[in-house]
Amino acid sequence: MKKDFGDSISNKVYEYRVLARMSQQELAEKVGVSKQTIFVMEKGNYVPTLLLAFRIADFFKVDVNDVFTYLKGDGQNE
Repeated sequence: MKKDFGDSISNKVYEYRVLARMSQQELAEKVGVSKQTIFVMEKGNYVPTLLLAFRIADFFKVDVNDVFTYLKGDGQNE
């Protein structure tokens, strides 16, 4: 059985996108995904692949840790 550590990833994609005065569609086109992917990521309902996370950070010219934050779970849930 797969162990659920309760880890998650939070992100600041919305904040960076708004500061850049971009629509979800514009950002999606720049990083090669659909508008829906950006939408669900901003809502916290989708954790991007590592490659996409780096693409987004690179696009905004910031470190990936500035956009995405690893939240360690307690590891007690199985």
